[in-house]
Amino acid sequence: MSPKNASAKLFGREVEFTYSETWIAYALFTLRLMMGWVFFYAGIVKVIDPNWSARPFLLNVDQANPLVDVWVAMADWVWLLTPLNQVGLTLVGIALLVGAFVRLSAFFGAMMMLFYWASAYPFPDAIFIDFHLIYAFLLFALGAAGAGRILGLDQWIEELDIVKNNPRLTILLG
Repeated sequence: MSPKNASAKLFGREVEFTYSETWIAYALFTLRLMMGWVFFYAGIVKVIDPNWSARPFLLNVDQANPLVDVWVAMADWVWLLTPLNQVGLTLVGIALLVGAFVRLSAFFGAMMMLFYWASAYPFPDAIFIDFHLIYAFLLFALGAAGAGRILGLDQWIEELDIVKNNPRLTILLG
């Protein structure tokens, strides 16, 4: 396929660039699968470990973290946060792997990553941007690009009558 030209206004400035639709599709598909695997694996190892709990994570936040008291207080909610973390990571991973409800799962995955990012401060190997923040923005990109439509179930789901009759549902797909 021949290269395409595009233009956009970024930060008040016109930008023009050339891109390959084929390579963009491969890149989005691969990123979706990779992020899906990262989330699925992180979740499923917690699900199958009967002793896993969010409590140690919450209670061992670095004392230099400005929100340390918030994280410690959240340890009282570990009965809810532990299964939410286990199931949330696993479901986001599955959704990304199969390409279903990618926008919705990318949103929730990014929210989890932002929480992890905030709790990880101060970062041992970074000043401001660590892998949690990079994952959050990768998920944003996957949702914004509609990566679930690239060899994913979102393309099929959008053809269902319930979605065609309720077009607002497409905000969850893609």
